[in-house]
Amino acid sequence: MKDEDILNYFKKSGALLEGHFILSSGFHSAMYLQCAKIFMDPKKSEYLCEILANKIKENINLDKIDIVLSPAIGGIIIGYVISKKINKKSIFLERVEGAFTLRRGFKFSRGTRVLIIEDVITTGKSSNECISYVECHGGKVIGIACLVDRTSNFTFSKLGIISLLRLSIPIYSPNEIPDKLLEIKPIKPGSRGLT
Repeated sequence: MKDEDILNYFKKSGALLEGHFILSSGFHSAMYLQCAKIFMDPKKSEYLCEILANKIKENINLDKIDIVLSPAIGGIIIGYVISKKINKKSIFLERVEGAFTLRRGFKFSRGTRVLIIEDVITTGKSSNECISYVECHGGKVIGIACLVDRTSNFTFSKLGIISLLRLSIPIYSPNEIPDKLLEIKPIKPGSRGLT
């Protein structure tokens, strides 16, 4: 499957939205990827995850992965599906008072080797928080993978991002929003900050 085919699938699924969006990082964008819409169709999302799982297998020795970790909410489904495809256990972090933590009896021991799975990575804020959590609790991040990499040549120290699709969509800080974007009422579609 070529990048253009994957992008067309995102468009046809209604997952690629256009307008004025405030991302969970606080940055603004004229496009937003609502990957939850991808997972409305189990067969097609399963197929996309199969492609991503194969990319992970090409880049990481699966014997070096002990567990798959995803940030809630966006990463939960993809983390589960990928963990199933690579035959690893899956857990997820949740935000409690703004900070990621493990709940629901999830835990890992010191030395656990972790693969972080996300739906979309834009600024890397959630991924960096996941990395910090893992390292602060004695684990080691082996790799990072996502459906869509929106970063601008950004890497996490020595870790690259394994992605199904890489998109270059500009993001803007709140004081650098282009006039054309300012004409559109912004919406905040992500789950961070919901009460």
